[in-house]
Amino acid sequence: MSAVDFSAFVHDLADAAGRASLPFFRTAIGAADKNAGGAFDPVTEADKAAEAAMRRLIAAQFPAHGIVGEEFGAQAGEADYVWTLDPIDGTRAFLCGLPLWGTLIGLGKGGAPVYGMMSQPFTRERFYGDGARADWRGPDAQGKIVERKLVARACASLSEATLMTTSPHLFEGEAAASFARVAERCRLVRYGADCYAYCMLAAGHVDLVIETGLKSYDIAPLIPIVEGAGGIVTSWDGGSAAQGGSVIAAGDARLHDIALRALSA
Repeated sequence: MSAVDFSAFVHDLADAAGRASLPFFRTAIGAADKNAGGAFDPVTEADKAAEAAMRRLIAAQFPAHGIVGEEFGAQAGEADYVWTLDPIDGTRAFLCGLPLWGTLIGLGKGGAPVYGMMSQPFTRERFYGDGARADWRGPDAQGKIVERKLVARACASLSEATLMTTSPHLFEGEAAASFARVAERCRLVRYGADCYAYCMLAAGHVDLVIETGLKSYDIAPLIPIVEGAGGIVTSWDGGSAAQGGSVIAAGDARLHDIALRALSA
């Protein structure tokens, strides 16, 4: 496929996921708990419908490609090309009627993320990138859909940085102490944005995102967006973040180095 055709296909995936999930948003939808007896880990019919819709399109267009999705697991995950799908990243926000959720669509080649998109059908926003460039598409003040390049902002010190994470409750034990060492030195700390935090970093509004306990589908689609905007995403030990785990993203490589040292102090 040409680059233009490929881009159109990823937007088709996002369209299909939005058609499946958006009718459930801000309704009396219920949720099952995937982690019975532990911390509440919700899944809804919207999650399942959106992932199923994307899987059908991928299977029809690229039958040899693998798929790793949050709701239906791995299919040919050893293939050279593998799609990572999180149909609703931020299901808790979805259940609360907050538009701080998105559909994550990623493509990896040989285990490395090469393309990613975050689509928010309620706000009509899409963030996407290939590691070399990242763009945003969404409504302007008059409601017209426009597009612009994403550029992460420069920030060389924690004292000037805005830090985000989904929840302080992600961190326990030494991880909690590590996060606190960074957070207490930052100018501003905010919580609760899930995938939106990484997109706001790529857009130049946030400087750091630090999280732990992530799965591949939580982060792999976001890596090409952040990197395409000039940012950096690694694990807490400085390695690849593509498989999840403990992750740090920064808009400025200098800030990433400082925060990484603070995490491991």
